[in-house]
Amino acid sequence: MTPVETDLIIAGGGLAGASLALAVSRLVPELRVTVVENHPLAPDAAPDDYQPSYDARSTALAWGSRLIFEQLGLWPALSEHATPIRHIHVSDRGRFGATRLHAEDHRQDALGYVADNRWMGLCLVAALRETPVRWLAPAEVRGLVPAPTGVAVTVRREGRDQVVTGRCLVVADGGRSGLRETLGFRTRTEDYGQNALIANVSTSEPHRFTAYERFDESGPMALLPHGSPTRAGHQSALVWTLDDRNLAEVLALPDDDKCRRLQERFGWRLGRFTRIGACSHYPLKLVTVDEPVRPGVALIGNAAHALHPVAGQGFNLALRGLMTLVEQFRRAVDQGRDIGELSVLAAYQRQHRQDWLKTVYFSDSLIRLFGPAPAPLAGARDAGLVGLDLLPPAKRWFVRQAMGLGGRRPFFGNAGRTGREVYHDDR
Repeated sequence: MTPVETDLIIAGGGLAGASLALAVSRLVPELRVTVVENHPLAPDAAPDDYQPSYDARSTALAWGSRLIFEQLGLWPALSEHATPIRHIHVSDRGRFGATRLHAEDHRQDALGYVADNRWMGLCLVAALRETPVRWLAPAEVRGLVPAPTGVAVTVRREGRDQVVTGRCLVVADGGRSGLRETLGFRTRTEDYGQNALIANVSTSEPHRFTAYERFDESGPMALLPHGSPTRAGHQSALVWTLDDRNLAEVLALPDDDKCRRLQERFGWRLGRFTRIGACSHYPLKLVTVDEPVRPGVALIGNAAHALHPVAGQGFNLALRGLMTLVEQFRRAVDQGRDIGELSVLAAYQRQHRQDWLKTVYFSDSLIRLFGPAPAPLAGARDAGLVGLDLLPPAKRWFVRQAMGLGGRRPFFGNAGRTGREVYHDDR
């Protein structure tokens, strides 16, 4: 196959990789972008053809992520099927502690949104088809060697190897693809000893655009409003934390018994659980990479870090991180520097690491605080929830973390035309 020359190579065309490709095309249009994706692009897949599926997997989008997608011109399309979260209810099962957050108290339309992954993917691909971004799909990155202009990547495509040369490779294909390990990046893993069971459920009472975070001795459970963006329906997206034994028991139950077990854990705030859809599950681990950049290579998204889903911050953290990377690309191009220089990628890592540390601490501390605990500590945390509900400064801080506004985020003005950045510092 004929070698391909480009500037930026993105390994992975999922939500993170496609968002990065769109951000670069919008904000650093001088760069040629090539996406290498394992799965073929369906030629007939378009947002106009989208029909929501009951069993569709979804992602929680923080308010800060909405602001980023607005900057990229994607939010008008995404919002057509994004269910707003206008209220958040946090409670400790069997105890008095609880706190309630309301978007209207903070002069916002919503605290966040819930969108189907497939819908987000369709909107991203539709937007990318209007850009010069090149897609190699189905294809797979097999290896990398240094090259005079940056990196030379071996891509397996149609049963043959093809060389793609560029100035930088960004690994955005998730934490389980193996490319990260193939390239020699070392990870650190902390196993929570739990699993996340994911499913969509229906309840007899409408969700009223409320997200519930429920803690007990077994771990957290989240129910996120799902379905119509304008009508408070009866469907919610479930994230249920279970240890290995309880996971096996629940998966073996018929659906009616799954609903009864779920009712025991969650309670009756949404009435009776009437339906549970197809269940998927995965082990919960905190995965980090000590040095996620090197000359010509950077990791983003789950390839760089995987979080517990308790606070719904995984994709939102990834989105803020890739925008920080795009900010450094913009600066490098303006200054006549190579986007693959270690100093450029290290600047991205330094900025993103502060956000990462805050987000990991926020998510991890919730797991440890609301895990199994002796009675005095359990009583203290319940008092803390009540205090959070009563103390405006503490509540504002908590809301900003939940909305993805707790760290410094880059915002671009007319970067695609002027090369100038506009910053909004939310610290």
